[in-house]
Amino acid sequence: MIESLGQQSLFNILISLMVLTVVWWSIQSFKFDLFVKNPDGVKAKGLMIIITIALSHMVTSFLLNYLNWSTSIRYLF
Repeated sequence: MIESLGQQSLFNILISLMVLTVVWWSIQSFKFDLFVKNPDGVKAKGLMIIITIALSHMVTSFLLNYLNWSTSIRYLF
């Protein structure tokens, strides 16, 4: 039981890091200069990091919840 909890935690961390990498890569093509005054400034970079973390959290939560629900659906019948 403890081993499966550890494996699930490791799997969650790996999925989170993969999603974070994909979101960071995809957000690089977004034109922040349309929304901020100085897109190369510290505040703009901080905003990019916060947006990346927020999007990563939402996508990771969706994926892990979907995986959990899809594996639990066998108990329905």
